[in-house]
Amino acid sequence: MNERAAGFTLIEVLVALFVMGVALAAGMRALGVVTQASNDLTPRLAAQWSADNDLAELRLRRIWPDVGERTFDCSQGPYVLQCLEQVSDTPNPAFRRVEVRVMAAGDPTVLATAVSLLANGQAHVL
Repeated sequence: MNERAAGFTLIEVLVALFVMGVALAAGMRALGVVTQASNDLTPRLAAQWSADNDLAELRLRRIWPDVGERTFDCSQGPYVLQCLEQVSDTPNPAFRRVEVRVMAAGDPTVLATAVSLLANGQAHVL
Protein backbone atom coordinates (compact mmCIF):
# COMPACT_ATOMS: atom_id res chain seq x y z
CA MET A 1 0.00 0.00 0.00
CA ASN A 2 1.12 3.47 -0.83
CA GLU A 3 0.85 5.69 2.23
CA ARG A 4 0.72 9.38 1.62
CA ALA A 5 2.04 11.86 4.19
CA ALA A 6 -0.46 14.40 5.49
CA GLY A 7 0.30 18.07 4.88
CA PHE A 8 0.81 20.61 2.12
CA THR A 9 3.07 20.35 -0.88
CA LEU A 10 5.71 22.96 -1.57
CA ILE A 11 3.71 24.30 -4.53
CA GLU A 12 0.61 24.78 -2.36
CA VAL A 13 2.61 26.68 0.26
CA LEU A 14 4.20 28.93 -2.40
CA VAL A 15 0.81 29.71 -3.98
CA ALA A 16 -0.66 30.54 -0.56
CA LEU A 17 2.30 32.83 0.22
CA PHE A 18 1.92 34.58 -3.13
CA VAL A 19 -1.82 35.16 -2.56
CA MET A 20 -1.15 36.51 0.95
CA GLY A 21 1.59 38.79 -0.40
CA VAL A 22 -0.73 40.28 -3.03
CA ALA A 23 -3.49 40.79 -0.44
CA LEU A 24 -1.11 42.50 2.00
CA ALA A 25 0.30 44.76 -0.74
CA ALA A 26 -3.24 45.84 -1.71
CA GLY A 27 -4.04 46.50 1.95
CA MET A 28 -0.94 48.65 2.39
CA ARG A 29 -1.81 50.66 -0.72
CA ALA A 30 -5.33 51.29 0.59
CA LEU A 31 -3.93 52.33 3.97
CA GLY A 32 -1.57 54.80 2.25
CA VAL A 33 -4.46 56.37 0.32
CA VAL A 34 -6.52 56.78 3.51
CA THR A 35 -3.57 58.31 5.36
CA GLN A 36 -2.90 60.80 2.55
CA ALA A 37 -6.59 61.76 2.41
CA SER A 38 -6.69 62.42 6.15
CA ASN A 39 -3.55 64.59 5.90
CA ASP A 40 -5.20 66.68 3.15
CA LEU A 41 -8.46 67.09 5.06
CA THR A 42 -7.36 69.66 7.66
CA PRO A 43 -5.95 72.30 5.26
CA ARG A 44 -8.94 71.82 2.95
CA LEU A 45 -11.32 72.36 5.86
CA ALA A 46 -9.46 75.54 6.87
CA ALA A 47 -9.63 76.72 3.23
CA GLN A 48 -13.39 76.10 3.09
CA TRP A 49 -13.82 78.14 6.27
CA SER A 50 -11.87 81.00 4.68
CA ALA A 51 -14.07 80.97 1.57
CA ASP A 52 -17.27 80.82 3.63
CA ASN A 53 -16.02 83.63 5.89
CA ASP A 54 -15.46 85.95 2.92
CA LEU A 55 -18.95 85.33 1.53
CA ALA A 56 -20.52 85.75 4.97
CA GLU A 57 -18.70 89.04 5.47
CA LEU A 58 -19.99 90.37 2.13
CA ARG A 59 -23.54 89.38 3.05
CA LEU A 60 -23.42 90.76 6.59
CA ARG A 61 -21.86 94.08 5.61
CA ARG A 62 -24.35 94.33 2.70
CA ILE A 63 -21.48 95.17 0.37
CA TRP A 64 -22.29 95.52 -3.33
CA PRO A 65 -18.94 94.39 -4.75
CA ASP A 66 -17.50 95.77 -7.96
CA VAL A 67 -17.19 93.42 -10.92
CA GLY A 68 -13.68 92.03 -11.19
CA GLU A 69 -11.32 90.03 -9.06
CA ARG A 70 -9.13 90.57 -6.06
CA THR A 71 -6.60 88.48 -4.17
CA PHE A 72 -6.13 88.75 -0.43
CA ASP A 73 -4.67 86.87 2.52
CA CYS A 74 -7.20 84.65 4.27
CA SER A 75 -5.03 82.55 6.56
CA GLN A 76 -6.64 80.24 9.09
CA GLY A 77 -4.64 79.12 12.12
CA PRO A 78 -1.31 77.67 11.02
CA TYR A 79 -2.29 77.61 7.33
CA VAL A 80 -1.14 80.50 5.15
CA LEU A 81 -3.87 80.83 2.51
CA GLN A 82 -4.61 83.16 -0.40
CA CYS A 83 -8.18 83.87 -1.52
CA LEU A 84 -9.13 84.82 -5.06
CA GLU A 85 -12.53 86.52 -5.17
CA GLN A 86 -14.15 86.84 -8.61
CA VAL A 87 -17.28 88.98 -8.96
CA SER A 88 -19.34 88.86 -12.15
CA ASP A 89 -22.66 90.21 -13.38
CA THR A 90 -25.74 88.04 -13.72
CA PRO A 91 -28.65 88.35 -16.16
CA ASN A 92 -30.60 89.99 -13.33
CA PRO A 93 -28.94 93.35 -12.58
CA ALA A 94 -30.03 93.16 -8.92
CA PHE A 95 -27.64 90.25 -8.30
CA ARG A 96 -23.93 89.60 -8.58
CA ARG A 97 -22.23 86.22 -8.66
CA VAL A 98 -19.28 85.88 -6.26
CA GLU A 99 -16.87 82.97 -6.46
CA VAL A 100 -14.10 82.55 -3.88
CA ARG A 101 -11.21 80.16 -4.54
CA VAL A 102 -8.70 79.40 -1.80
CA MET A 103 -5.12 78.24 -2.41
CA ALA A 104 -2.13 77.68 -0.15
CA ALA A 105 0.32 80.57 -0.45
CA GLY A 106 2.71 79.88 -3.32
CA ASP A 107 0.73 76.85 -4.58
CA PRO A 108 -1.76 77.18 -7.47
CA THR A 109 -3.76 74.10 -6.35
CA VAL A 110 -7.28 75.13 -5.34
CA LEU A 111 -8.11 73.75 -1.89
CA ALA A 112 -11.69 75.04 -1.67
CA THR A 113 -14.27 76.94 -3.70
CA ALA A 114 -17.45 78.71 -2.63
CA VAL A 115 -19.99 80.44 -4.88
CA SER A 116 -22.87 82.71 -3.93
CA LEU A 117 -25.25 85.29 -5.35
CA LEU A 118 -25.41 88.66 -3.62
CA ALA A 119 -28.41 90.93 -3.85
CA ASN A 120 -27.97 94.66 -4.20
CA GLY A 121 -28.93 95.98 -0.75
CA GLN A 122 -30.52 99.17 -2.15
CA ALA A 123 -32.51 97.33 -4.81
CA HIS A 124 -33.48 94.54 -2.41
CA VAL A 125 -36.86 95.21 -0.80
CA LEU A 126 -38.40 92.87 1.76
